[in-house]
Amino acid sequence: MSENQPPPPPPPGGTPPPPPGGYGGAPQPGYGGAPAGVPRPGELLNRFLARLIDHVLLGIVFGILWSVFTAMFLTGFVHSTGEWFLFYLFLSVVSVAINLAYFGLMESNRGQTVGKMLLKLRTYGPDGVSNPTLEQALKRNGYVALNLISVIPFIGPVIASLGTLAAVIYIAVTLNGDQPEHQGWHDKFAGGTRVVQVG
Repeated sequence: MSENQPPPPPPPGGTPPPPPGGYGGAPQPGYGGAPAGVPRPGELLNRFLARLIDHVLLGIVFGILWSVFTAMFLTGFVHSTGEWFLFYLFLSVVSVAINLAYFGLMESNRGQTVGKMLLKLRTYGPDGVSNPTLEQALKRNGYVALNLISVIPFIGPVIASLGTLAAVIYIAVTLNGDQPEHQGWHDKFAGGTRVVQVG
């Protein structure tokens, strides 16, 4: 067949032949890049909702801790600076430790937190196949350690909240701007971790 000859007609019924690699195969050059199905890079909205679910669950734990440490360190009606300092010290250190343990262990062992399970997302290491290591999972979630600033009585929680909000906004901007992989700065800081839609 010469190069100038037109392609063969489609089979009877008008159905075009499948693209190279088959309908379920890997995308081929010239066929639109990433496939529309799954797996594909996780979108910003789904990742946000998954993180929101996780923080609602962790917020319940945080509320329990608040009650326990209030009973331990803030007895009576008037509290000294030392009592407030101990309260915020224990609250911030323990809550950061729980946050890092939750995200670090869930992502390194399962590739998913509860929120990601519900939204059908999965975190992979830089190789795109295995779960991230514990170190990678801790690095990509390390910004939650900004809450340690809460150890400073009264003003610390405000600074910590603003710092965490700034980090989350920066993650959203970098994630949305990275096409087509949708890797935020925290993914790249962790060596190139990926969050993928798997369902």
